[in-house]
Amino acid sequence: MRVRLVPAAVALSVALGGTALAAPAAQAAAHRPSVAPVAKAAEAGFNVGGIWTLYQSNSSNTTLSVTQDAQGNLTGIARAGSATTGTIKQGFVDGTYLYFVIVWSDGSTGRYIGSRGADGRLSGVSTDLAHPSSHATWYTTWTF
Repeated sequence: MRVRLVPAAVALSVALGGTALAAPAAQAAAHRPSVAPVAKAAEAGFNVGGIWTLYQSNSSNTTLSVTQDAQGNLTGIARAGSATTGTIKQGFVDGTYLYFVIVWSDGSTGRYIGSRGADGRLSGVSTDLAHPSSHATWYTTWTF
């Protein structure tokens, strides 16, 4: 489960420490809930659903067909070259962050970590999980 912490130090200090407040601030505090939320579920910041290509620095380009649900979870298929296919697993989008794993038909497994830039394009790093020293940078020309 992905969780993003919400800053609540001031509310906790007041609630637990009994900090003295000036009268106007005390009146305003009386109208607030006594317990501040400390965590909320992460939300997808953009949708990567569709068919698009990763261009990798090792010249191994990959075409993806991705489905993204309302919580930002990713599923789909991948194709590199004419014969190698893969399945997208453990994928998600969270804010501007993107993560997924592709289990390839040749037995290898790749991890793809990236983010959405200000221009809407994705970029990141891929790693062969069986050989962690083997990695490449990647980017998209498609915008999201």
